[in-house]
Amino acid sequence: MTYQDRSAARLRLTTALDSLAVVFAGMTAHPDEHNCECHWGSAEEVAQLKVADTELDLDLLNRTWSAPDWSDHASVLRRILPQFARVLVEDSTDPYRGPDDAGRSFARGQWQQWPTGQAEAVRDFLHAWWEATLTDPAPAVPASEVLIVITEASGTLTPWLATWERLTGRPADAHLAATVTEWEHDLLGDELPWYTWEDEEAKRVELTTWLVRAAPARLRAHGVAEALLHRIRLLGLTGDDRWKDPHWPGHRY
Repeated sequence: MTYQDRSAARLRLTTALDSLAVVFAGMTAHPDEHNCECHWGSAEEVAQLKVADTELDLDLLNRTWSAPDWSDHASVLRRILPQFARVLVEDSTDPYRGPDDAGRSFARGQWQQWPTGQAEAVRDFLHAWWEATLTDPAPAVPASEVLIVITEASGTLTPWLATWERLTGRPADAHLAATVTEWEHDLLGDELPWYTWEDEEAKRVELTTWLVRAAPARLRAHGVAEALLHRIRLLGLTGDDRWKDPHWPGHRY
């Protein structure tokens, strides 16, 4: 992967962020939208969501995207989306909310059912952010967290794993090594490494199947420790074949 690849991916992300600002310009929350003053915020803060194209302070933005109980989450999401996307890329979101929470904010908005131009702008952003992450040696948000956001936002792992398979070499392989290192404990316990709304088992199986097939050769060439390669191999085994393997790491669950 070359410097030109990184530059092209970064340019695509910048273009996607600019597109969100254009496509969602003028958007506001529904005029009747409200939320609990005790748990979310004041009426004055809700009123800010009904004014288009103004920046929210970071605390208000984080409370807005993470709130699960808007009457019309789609309109609220469209209102904040250009700023929300930039904050996600910059890793400035609420530190007490996980990447799965951010992804589910997209999912609650059902963006894939929005008008074509709006849905395409969101899809382009998710793809551009993923490619920019995989081609960046030191992205603001780790690849593992970006993958969680975009998987929960889209409801599927498939296109994101396909992109990772296509983008090989450094730094994509370094991100793969870091992600496997972070997730192998959960995966060897047959658990998905994050909370998901639906299809948890299907996502876990898809992820582990892909890792067993696509990761070993890349990571061996990348120079990871043999122990990590054995843990990936163990993902392809079940029952006693896994637990009694001489390379079982001794994890307790």
